[in-house]
Amino acid sequence: MARVLSGIKPTGQLTLGNYIGALRRFPQYQDENDTFIFIADLHALTLPIEPAMLRDNIRDIAAFYLASGLDSQKATIFVQSQVAAHAELNAILQNFIYMGELSRMTQYKEKAAANNESALGLGLFAYPVLMAADILLYNADIVPVGDDQIQHVELTRDLVKRFNNRYGNILGMPEAKVSVGARIMSLSDPLKKMSKSDPKGDIYLKDEPAVIRKKIMSSVTDSLNTIKYNPDVQPGISNLLTIYASLKDISISEADLLFQGFPYGAFKKAVADAVIEVITPLQEKYKAIIASNELDTILSNGAAKASAIANRTLKKVRQAVGLL
Repeated sequence: MARVLSGIKPTGQLTLGNYIGALRRFPQYQDENDTFIFIADLHALTLPIEPAMLRDNIRDIAAFYLASGLDSQKATIFVQSQVAAHAELNAILQNFIYMGELSRMTQYKEKAAANNESALGLGLFAYPVLMAADILLYNADIVPVGDDQIQHVELTRDLVKRFNNRYGNILGMPEAKVSVGARIMSLSDPLKKMSKSDPKGDIYLKDEPAVIRKKIMSSVTDSLNTIKYNPDVQPGISNLLTIYASLKDISISEADLLFQGFPYGAFKKAVADAVIEVITPLQEKYKAIIASNELDTILSNGAAKASAIANRTLKKVRQAVGLL
């Protein structure tokens, strides 16, 4: 049985993009794999975030995991910071990944270009080290990621080779599994990914149906008056087609054919209907979970199970490098 590990950072409200790209996919692994899904709260500290917001986001992600179909009897659901081994292995592994490698990571270069590099914290620069620790603690075979995380998993694989060549067969070799299909873009700027930080362009999983409909009806399109999947020429229309096809589990070409001849208003209405049809029952399940007492118990049990496995790996690493 393969071991699968993935997680989401609680840096903001979950979006429709998170649901299509990750949340609805996670339950597919839990029946035939040893599945570990966590909330990456230590990663959320790499950029400033209000403590109360972070706490709320952690609980929201856990509740939406369950609402999306993850079963705590089949998958291990836990909060990263509640498993101390993540921080300790991170401290050890940072000595085996080089500064030059970290400086070449695309995500860091993008953040450095968009911000004052001298004011960025070490955690952001060393983000891939902690991600490597997350993966390697559980000897994960499969790591479902977006295409923006492939580079980090490849760095983890390089680290495994380097570490094992020196100390023996201690760390397992992970493999990235890139989510095939939808990449959901912002409704206000369809050239940018939907990213939790644009209230006008993001559809949040907690948005009321009327808000969702308004955002979709106001989404940026074009003046061509034709519905055709062509991201280079019609990025807004193509994004809406992607959303519809993803939620209806049909191909882009099928969605393309379905809406031929539709005016933009009618097309947007159909997309909004499809989104609300999925989001409404998801929100109802989320609210029931938040209102119950089960969330803390599930996370506590998940942390205990994860810690037992993580601590075994950490013990082997400590012994290998010579720590008492």
